[in-house]
Amino acid sequence: MLRYIIPAVAVLIIVGGAIMYILRAKKKGKKCIGCPYSCSCDKSACSQKNEN
Repeated sequence: MLRYIIPAVAVLIIVGGAIMYILRAKKKGKKCIGCPYSCSCDKSACSQKNEN
């Protein structure tokens, strides 16, 4: 039983951390998270920069 609980808790911590990162980034005004220009561009500009 314990061998199922430990991996489940680890996955929940990882997923929870990812959700918290996304929510904080959205609160700071980032439109496309992961884009180096996320605070100063709109989504169409990010997609154009990634295509080049």
